[in-house]
Amino acid sequence: MKPILNITKGAVAAMALLALTTSCKKDLNKPAASQTDPTQVSTPRAGTLVWSDEFNGTSVNTNNWNIINGNPGVNNEKEFYQSSNITVSGGFLNITARKQSVGGQPYTSGKLTTAGKFQPTYGRIEARIKLPAVQGTWPAFWTLGASINNGTPWPSCGEMDIMEQVNTSSTILGTMHWAVAGGNQHTQYGGNTTTSVTDFHTYAIEWTSTGIKWFVDGNNYVTGNITNNINNTGAFHNPFFIILNLAIGGDLPGNTINDGALPCTMQVDYVRVYSLP
Repeated sequence: MKPILNITKGAVAAMALLALTTSCKKDLNKPAASQTDPTQVSTPRAGTLVWSDEFNGTSVNTNNWNIINGNPGVNNEKEFYQSSNITVSGGFLNITARKQSVGGQPYTSGKLTTAGKFQPTYGRIEARIKLPAVQGTWPAFWTLGASINNGTPWPSCGEMDIMEQVNTSSTILGTMHWAVAGGNQHTQYGGNTTTSVTDFHTYAIEWTSTGIKWFVDGNNYVTGNITNNINNTGAFHNPFFIILNLAIGGDLPGNTINDGALPCTMQVDYVRVYSLP
């Protein structure tokens, strides 16, 4: 979706708009990872649970998550992230966006990451999520290469967007971002599918040493190849951390925001990570 710790990511909006308008086609002007390998299975694989948060308590488990504060300073977003917009109740994590001026921003919302606490390399990463589908919202479930916090800039650190959605659209975006060889120039590969976003759905990737598969409710809609660092995809063989957030405004959704529909909430039933055989 967008980088953490104020690392600039100007290209994400153009990428996602491209994905919306070109479906699963590659950008022919940039090296893509790969199209789906028809010899590989496209159904979800059985795995062993290695980490999860079922949100069964009454507050965020800070052994699992960092709560982010402030505006990220990227993508022209209009929210100020703060802990009071994040609650846990009834078995759900609730990230709520409000029309509220804080820190020079006209909206508040919430963002959590597992940086420094849980940073897997490979596996099935999934969450069951219900989205608000409000004009001006940009919810996301995504990952960043942990090396971004050790001096590796975006996009060289790598990014895997498991789920992004904007405004009232029924389109779900799944995308990988990285840098082409010989510099820090951004490239990406991904696809999209549609679903009833205001209902609960399971969004997932299956990430192995050979590729990344994107799923909605068990349906594999796009696959990227990272075998042997093809097309400089070596970043995807390193640890990544998980992010959940609900942005308001920005380059992708635009800055026409339906204030009358706020507050609105992105609700998460669980996040689970499995090792894969």
